[in-house]
Amino acid sequence: MTQPTVLFVCVHNAGRSQMAAGYMRQLSGGKVRVLSGGSEPGTSINPVAVAAMAEEGIDIAGEVPSILQTADVQVSDVVITMGCGDVCPIFPGKRYEDWALTDPAGRAIDEVRPIRDDIRRRIEVLLGELDLEG
Repeated sequence: MTQPTVLFVCVHNAGRSQMAAGYMRQLSGGKVRVLSGGSEPGTSINPVAVAAMAEEGIDIAGEVPSILQTADVQVSDVVITMGCGDVCPIFPGKRYEDWALTDPAGRAIDEVRPIRDDIRRRIEVLLGELDLEG
């Protein structure tokens, strides 16, 4: 695999998928092309998710929720859904995973940190499984 593409999808593309995308960009050192989208995108990034990621030194404040694009699924090697798996189109040859993660919307930062930490662990496992040689 050359540079793999990973797509993160959640309902609003404002919390979980943005945190996962932020971690993937940071921890892969640019070796992974990162996409994200939502089935019903919100109007802005969850400020508590932004604050939780800032504690990790990752800035997602400038990200904008966007609609899930079928083309993004088509070009992705790995598609990670978070609570919206049924709306994601299925294409043969793609790796699909559904991560059961609590939605951080409306939660205090003390409740979001464990979600963030779970996402980081999952990203680290996924990175170990991807072929990032070359």
